Amino acid sequence: MEAYLYNVLFRWGHIVVGIAWIGLLYYFNFVQTEYVKKADPEAKKDVMQKLAPNALWWFRWAAFFTFLTGLYLLYVQERMITTAITLGTLMGTIMMLNVWGIIWRNQKIVIGLKEGDAVAAGAKAALASRTNTLLSLPMLYFMVSSAHGGSAAYPKSYLLIDGYLSTGFWIVFVAVLLIEMNAIFGKMFPVITSVRSVITSSLLLTIVCSGLVFYL
Repeated sequence: MEAYLYNVLFRWGHIVVGIAWIGLLYYFNFVQTEYVKKADPEAKKDVMQKLAPNALWWFRWAAFFTFLTGLYLLYVQERMITTAITLGTLMGTIMMLNVWGIIWRNQKIVIGLKEGDAVAAGAKAALASRTNTLLSLPMLYFMVSSAHGGSAAYPKSYLLIDGYLSTGFWIVFVAVLLIEMNAIFGKMFPVITSVRSVITSSLLLTIVCSGLVFYL
């Protein structure tokens, strides 16, 4: 009974902090960034000095605790590791590392907490943030389908199928790593530049990834 209660509490906590994290990710990409593009210099300065630091604090710690509670849930359900939860975990882990390793490090320069080239730092943070937005819908899809889809929704739901990893898993795995490599070393492509394009691309990526896992 005690183990069950801990499991429920951690699952509840994982969802709560996950909502905060992804909600703030969408806020930054769909609301604040678009506002700052059009705001006058004084309004932009006010956002960067007063609003952004507070929002970034909640953003980065929500990301960390989503990851931490997720690790606990994986630990207690180690015999139920499916293809979907593995891919969802991969994407979520990459997104969390982007928050702390790229977005926050560069946003500290943008908002004036650290010396550096604010323009270059802003571009790096924006690319990583857009990448996280791109990965967010397939990540959420695989997380949800792992818990609620089951073998009826995914005939090849378990990570190891007849002793080997499925072709679909490896294609999605490599694709996610290539997307992340672009976030680190690449540039902002038109498919993620605007709000509409990144939402469309994220939806298409979800469809393609789920199809590969289902059929291959």
